[in-house]
Amino acid sequence: MLASRNLSSFARGALKTSQAARTFASAAPTAAFAGKKGANGKYTVTLIPGDGIGPEISQSVKEIYSAANVPIEWEEVDVTPILKGGKTVIPDAAISSVKKNTVALKGPLATPIGKGHVSLNLTLRRTFNLFANVRPCVSIKGFKTPYDDVNTVLIRENTEGEYSGIEHEIVDGVVQSIKLITWDASERVARYAFHYAQSTGRNRVTAVHKANIMKMSDGMFLSACRQVAKDFPGIQYDEDLLDRVCLQIVQNPRPYSDRVMVMPNLYGDILSDMCAGLIGGLGLTPSGNIGRDASIFEAVHGSAPDIAGKGLANPTALLLSSLMMLRHMNLNEYANKIEKAALTTIADGKSITGDLGGKASTKEYTSSIIEKLSA
Repeated sequence: MLASRNLSSFARGALKTSQAARTFASAAPTAAFAGKKGANGKYTVTLIPGDGIGPEISQSVKEIYSAANVPIEWEEVDVTPILKGGKTVIPDAAISSVKKNTVALKGPLATPIGKGHVSLNLTLRRTFNLFANVRPCVSIKGFKTPYDDVNTVLIRENTEGEYSGIEHEIVDGVVQSIKLITWDASERVARYAFHYAQSTGRNRVTAVHKANIMKMSDGMFLSACRQVAKDFPGIQYDEDLLDRVCLQIVQNPRPYSDRVMVMPNLYGDILSDMCAGLIGGLGLTPSGNIGRDASIFEAVHGSAPDIAGKGLANPTALLLSSLMMLRHMNLNEYANKIEKAALTTIADGKSITGDLGGKASTKEYTSSIIEKLSA
């Protein structure tokens, strides 16, 4: 009975939220950048430096942006959780900053395992209804991996599924965790995936699922994808099982190039990290969380407390995520310029950090990118 009451209460709230978003899902699947230039001719962007190596790699991005004359002014905020009304929440100042600026860049945040406060990453996604996580995985020229031709994009539903946070202990030794799937959230992320494919010149969308086992939940997700596919006759649509995709993509990623894969929350978390491994790891992988009213771009690797403060951190993932942010803001010229400098630095191999096979410090790597900006 307890499980039934908890589920129905949460489900009603989720359905109410998804119904409110239905118009948006059908009409405007991308988040509009609503920031405006200030009197100084710059946009204000919220910066969440994060934990561990976060402040170091955030400083690297700030220095590169300054050298490239990117018209951005950073508004730095702290998201260390506070107790409010008996609940652990993000400070009001941080929430107000993201809402005002509509775009943010976030370093890695430490998450307690098995205890402590709820994941701040999950809290941020829920707070700003960041419904789609976008993870491009593209081979980087000059950085040798077993694969040279990876070029895929994974779009993950970001608000529900197994990560809905509906967990409770029924009796001693028995814990129930509920997977929540709604039509509206599924339709919304599917529509975003098709629009993303269309706007980036990718002609194929693949829905990844386990509907052979979870016939109702994943079955609903697939039904939403099929319905949306009818509105995009120019985009090829197909479906595949998660386990089969994992097997095939590590054997030969080429057939998955130039396509978009869309999937429920947990599958996207697993598959996107696996695809990151194909191109060299999370240290080279950008990520963006897209919402209607705000979007947060982030490094998805850990906070690496063991090397914090030692000048060994690799800022590439946060830098590439920030370039996704610049393109989201239609500052493509600056994004292209910085991207070229960063990728050239990696290809040269002379001033790269230890995780990339080099011996350079964070500052030396950053300085090399800055030098190439004016080359």
